[in-house]
Amino acid sequence: MDEATPRRRGGALLDLEPLRASSAFARLWSARAIAGIGSQLTLVAVGLNVFDLVRPTAGVGPATVAVSLTGVLALVPTVVAGLYGGMLADAFDRRTVMLLSGAVSWLCTLVLAALSWARAETVASLYVLTVLSATATTVLIAAESSATPRLLPARLLPAAGALMGITVGISVTVGPGLAGVLVASVGFQWCYSIDAALFVLTLAAAFTLPRLRPEGRTERPGLASLLGGMRFLRTSPNIRISFLVDIVAMTFGQPRVLYPAVGTALLGGGALTVGLLSAAFAIGALLSSVFSGRLGGIRRQGLAIERAIEAYGVCILLFGGVLATAAIGEATRTLPTPAGPVWIGLAAVLLAGAGAADNVSAIFRSTMLQTAAPDSMRGRLQGVYIVVVTGGPRVGDLYAGVLAGTGLLFLPPLAGGAVIVALVALLVRRRGFLAYDARHPTP
Repeated sequence: MDEATPRRRGGALLDLEPLRASSAFARLWSARAIAGIGSQLTLVAVGLNVFDLVRPTAGVGPATVAVSLTGVLALVPTVVAGLYGGMLADAFDRRTVMLLSGAVSWLCTLVLAALSWARAETVASLYVLTVLSATATTVLIAAESSATPRLLPARLLPAAGALMGITVGISVTVGPGLAGVLVASVGFQWCYSIDAALFVLTLAAAFTLPRLRPEGRTERPGLASLLGGMRFLRTSPNIRISFLVDIVAMTFGQPRVLYPAVGTALLGGGALTVGLLSAAFAIGALLSSVFSGRLGGIRRQGLAIERAIEAYGVCILLFGGVLATAAIGEATRTLPTPAGPVWIGLAAVLLAGAGAADNVSAIFRSTMLQTAAPDSMRGRLQGVYIVVVTGGPRVGDLYAGVLAGTGLLFLPPLAGGAVIVALVALLVRRRGFLAYDARHPTP
């Protein structure tokens, strides 16, 4: 079978062939699956730790703002690290880049743990270490993602993408809950310590990789290298459109900032509803990876991306419809206030559907990037990809927050879902994106 020819499998369950085909990929995947839980422990623990430090003197409102800054402060460094990390991955041995950036991230977590055990952590130290760790981790991800096509044949990359979706789903569903239990029972220091211990697996997996110097002509990291990547992207309509449709989906289809208000005022259930709605998206993504066996046989990957994102938009639109129905029902007294469990369940199902569709889109978008781009450009394009997936949801939070300021909580997802469906349909019909064939990958 040709390396680029998609595989056809009879079963619908997750394809495990990448794990059998490459022991190096299997080690990386296993390490990410386990270490990802540790990363979530630290992510949740840092937020709770900041809240715990600020609330006694400033109150709940300022403490909540302080928690939000843990993500905001890391945004710009993460974007810069994505672009620069991509250039590093295109200029140097990707194994070396992974080891060095992973070591920096690990050391940050070790310092977090040490400060917490000594009860010497401050809000400033938590911010600084979180930003440094996020920056280093972004470089690590850029190098690791650009190395994956060197470890597996192209025909196995969709299955590899689904396997990576499993790691994200597991870490996002298991990590936050476990963090809550650990913080409540034994303290923040155990979250940081467990994360540091589990991250050793990532370093060990990277250490066992072969040398992975970029193929073809390399450029030193800098403005010329970055501009070279941008020029290549301008002449690569398929990859460019795959980025654009994801930006549209994440900008207009991220209702997560609405969950606290929805759980408190509209659907009811409070924190339990917020937790359920937050988990539903990740659960949908996880299930779509579990039943991703037939994705490896799909040749029309541009069409698959379009359909997945259109399905995402429809799910978000219907989620807005549920909120609108609940709001109208309460206003006209035809529904109880708040709406109750049936409506909460329906909203959760729609968000799970959105999570599944987003994961399918991500599998094919990453496959297109990894197979259509030449090896000497993969790092830089992967850096742009990281900027897209990092920045898009942040812009989406702003969009949803501003529109929700009207008092109509249903408006952001209802309008956003319709915009996604319309804009994606317009974008993908240019330059033959829908005709993209995995047997003949072209950027």
